[in-house]
Amino acid sequence: MANSNRDTSSSKGWLWLMGTLIVLAVLATAASLYYQYKHHAHGGHSLAKQEIEEVKSVKKAREVYDVIVVGTDPEGVAAAVSAARNGLTTLLVDGRNREILGGLMTLGWINSIDMNYSSNKNILGKDDVFNKGFFSEWYAKIEGDSFDVNTAANAFYELVKKEKNIDVLLKTKKIEPILLQGKNVVQGATITLENGSTQVVKASSVIDATQDGDFAAAAGVPFTIGHEDIGDPKSKMAVTLAFRLKNVTPEVWNLMAKRLNGDNDSGSGVNEVSVYGYKEMSNYPPLNKERAKMRGLNMGRENDNTVLINSLQIFGVDTFDPKSVQEAFEIGKKELPNVVAYMQKSFPEFASLELAGTAPELYVRETRHMQGEYRLNIIDVCTNNDQWDRIGFGSYPVDIQRTAPTDSGNVVCKPKQYAIPFRSLVPQKVDGLLVVGRAASYDTLPHGSARVIPTGMAEGEAAGAAAMFAKKEKLTFRQIAASKEVVSKLQEQLNKQGMEIQPITLKPQPFMEHKEYEGLKSALLLGLASGAYDNNFHLDDPANPKRMVNLVSGAKKMKPEAFSGDVTQAIAKLENADKIPLSLEQASFTITQALGLKAAANEAQAKLVENKLLTEASLNLIADKQKLTNADTYLLIKDLKIGVTGKP
Repeated sequence: MANSNRDTSSSKGWLWLMGTLIVLAVLATAASLYYQYKHHAHGGHSLAKQEIEEVKSVKKAREVYDVIVVGTDPEGVAAAVSAARNGLTTLLVDGRNREILGGLMTLGWINSIDMNYSSNKNILGKDDVFNKGFFSEWYAKIEGDSFDVNTAANAFYELVKKEKNIDVLLKTKKIEPILLQGKNVVQGATITLENGSTQVVKASSVIDATQDGDFAAAAGVPFTIGHEDIGDPKSKMAVTLAFRLKNVTPEVWNLMAKRLNGDNDSGSGVNEVSVYGYKEMSNYPPLNKERAKMRGLNMGRENDNTVLINSLQIFGVDTFDPKSVQEAFEIGKKELPNVVAYMQKSFPEFASLELAGTAPELYVRETRHMQGEYRLNIIDVCTNNDQWDRIGFGSYPVDIQRTAPTDSGNVVCKPKQYAIPFRSLVPQKVDGLLVVGRAASYDTLPHGSARVIPTGMAEGEAAGAAAMFAKKEKLTFRQIAASKEVVSKLQEQLNKQGMEIQPITLKPQPFMEHKEYEGLKSALLLGLASGAYDNNFHLDDPANPKRMVNLVSGAKKMKPEAFSGDVTQAIAKLENADKIPLSLEQASFTITQALGLKAAANEAQAKLVENKLLTEASLNLIADKQKLTNADTYLLIKDLKIGVTGKP
């Protein structure tokens, strides 16, 4: 009997435990669903356009803040809110003639987001995004992956004005760094106000969230410009003048969707708020053939039967020169009536559309690339590399837009997930300063992916939290970047703020397991290899003599003074140089011709070995000396050590 009672009691206890666990599981699921809804749902398209709320700017800043955030682009807003929520008195200041927050998104009219999607789905079955945190909080307030600029501007301001620790100061004329006398330590800024008066504002930390790293450059942080790090300092990605079309009714939207849904091209797509495709627009004949070019249409829907389009590329613009910027606006405004007429003529669904204005600011993709404690490189991105000091992730394709009308642009690779290290926010030579956004410490090629705004907003959020740790731990940002203990605390804090900063565990990409992968790495770092959206570098495809000449010509950019010869002489006597197999002898001869080394074709290989420009290890990996592959040619480039040791 006692045993029976004990069994009954045990059974009841077990049922109670199971019931409790079920209730907890249901609550956990409900909480997760709520989280997913809060961080992944969005407002959706409507025809009720919001009025822009006036941003209350202080007339004059305080004398001292814990942190100054320079720049009101999305990265700066994220940094300011993160700093304020971490208890820091914060000045969010802008040196441009802006009345609203959001910069590139709201004044450059780039209202379609280059999203950092993960390869997973969230619990609602939707595409999941990396980083979350502040980005997802803001994203929940807008229409979707394209948005109405008024909605976006109000959402940024709503998040800022809730923070009692933030002062906003707009329309200043100049923001100059204050450096500790005799040392490269930022201690605040001298601000020239709208009325022309100046004010000294001290701060323990400054976060540069300007599009071009203006504050950091003025403070003495070293940087490269455009494609300088791959031997082409005069090249930068095109700028864009976004424009608005009206009369885009739901009927027109449905006609666009019908066309694009029937298009087998993977480069086309449509949803409730975004359209991308119409690649035929690249055939538009520009009035200014040297300075302008259209690409396929990227459309973001607004809430008033209009769309904003990011597709008109303008070249040769010095964005640090106001006259050059004004000229770019003029070029764009002259082209756009013809662009719209071409759209109307080419596509029936556009017949009723009309031009309704251009963006107040240019979309500038690339200028300065700061030199930080770590410089993100293309190998990091293409191989989904983790970093011990990760503070965010990227996954957007490495999209290198045209640098000239004759250029077709390039997609180097499509990563699944790579880490942004905190060290890439910490500039060399100058303390008390962090740089976030597209001017952070990336090489030009990875910048093609890491420049997207969701990545920059993650950096901004991390920078705001890091400023708190700098104050709390009494450390410089450089000291934090060297401390695994403090970085671990920073990562823990970011996770508490809603971000998801966990180590990456991904299988190696197939190309990483190729026997000649080391050669591909060199080619990637020199900007000589591209895998496009499927990461297919065609390593085992046959090479040919003409392609070898082009490859060596590309390598020459990194060290032109070393290539004193004429590489074209290597194929001067060859017929069908783009069709016949490439032998090791011919490849070696191509290199010696380019370098100006005197050697007959049958002597070239030995000459390279003699000069330590070709290794036995590489020779042993080349399977067929009479029919080289692309991977073989990359090995030959690797052995030249261009841009690595200063050789050849």
